[in-house]
Amino acid sequence: MNRRRRVNAAITVVCALTVLASPALTLQASAAPAAPKAAPAAPAAPAAPLPPTAPKKTLEEVRKEIDGLYRKAAAATDAYNLAEEQTKEQSAEIVRLAKMIVAGREKIDALKAQAGAAARAQYRNGGLPEGAQFVLTDDPQLFLDNAGRLKEGQKATKDLLAEMTRTQAQLTVYAKDAGTNWTKLEANRVKQAEAKKDIEEKIAAAKKLESELAAEERARLLRLEEQEQYRAQTAWLDTGVLKGLNNTATPQGKRAVEFATAQIGKPYVWGAEGPDSYDCSGLTQRAWGKAGRNIPRTSQEQWRLLPRVDIKDMRPGDLIVYYKDASHIGMYVGNGAMVHAPRPGRNVTLAGAGSMEILGVVRPE
Repeated sequence: MNRRRRVNAAITVVCALTVLASPALTLQASAAPAAPKAAPAAPAAPAAPLPPTAPKKTLEEVRKEIDGLYRKAAAATDAYNLAEEQTKEQSAEIVRLAKMIVAGREKIDALKAQAGAAARAQYRNGGLPEGAQFVLTDDPQLFLDNAGRLKEGQKATKDLLAEMTRTQAQLTVYAKDAGTNWTKLEANRVKQAEAKKDIEEKIAAAKKLESELAAEERARLLRLEEQEQYRAQTAWLDTGVLKGLNNTATPQGKRAVEFATAQIGKPYVWGAEGPDSYDCSGLTQRAWGKAGRNIPRTSQEQWRLLPRVDIKDMRPGDLIVYYKDASHIGMYVGNGAMVHAPRPGRNVTLAGAGSMEILGVVRPE
């Protein structure tokens, strides 16, 4: 009984201690310093607005852009070809002038030698020309005979001095002309370099646009190109332009057509004149050269310098010039068709004569 009472008393004490300890723990926890509050976060910067997404170009818009770039490259090619042609001409002229300067100096040296010989002879005769010695003779007949010789000698000396003066003046002119041609030569080299850079940039931009298309889109692009050419050719034929058109070439025109059509399948390369590749005016120039007629190098010069004919009088062998800036040219082959070197990435081919905007027609004959 006493043992049970002691156990119960012990349990009661433990419970009492537990109850008394709980508030102390709670107070101790409450008395602990509060952790410092974190500073409020700065408001996030507003996100930069995304640039508006450019609407995707239609394939037709891409076709027009590519076509425009290649046309600009063609115009730059004409500028390059003209500068190259002028550079060749000026180089040849500088060589010609240099040869004339050398010949002139050799002539001056020969004239000086001749004058020196006459002066030495005069010195040996005491300062008198050789003929003058005979004039001083007491023999009347000998005097008369040699008076003419003295006069001739004086004329020869005068002519010698005049020839030296004239040759020296020519040398001055040749040297000045050579300097002028050298200046032009350097200017045209600069033009060539600028045109080359422009061509390469335009072609690279066009190729980049085309390369970004999927294979299926590239095939559709080619079809769009062909459809546009077909549409233009049909509209041209609908004007009745072929009615009464002469399809008979002259012998010279026939040779030009035969050469041009024999180049079908060869690639377009800007600045090329054959035999493995051509640009548009390189093909027409080479074809007419083979037919025995030399014509200017560029499409713009061919348009400017060759005789013009009306479309209704066109015949095979005539050259059709395209676009307002005369940046493209092809050769009419008859029946509404022409042969031309179209552009980079394409080969020499037959096409409708009216498949592009016609500026006019010229005849090399």
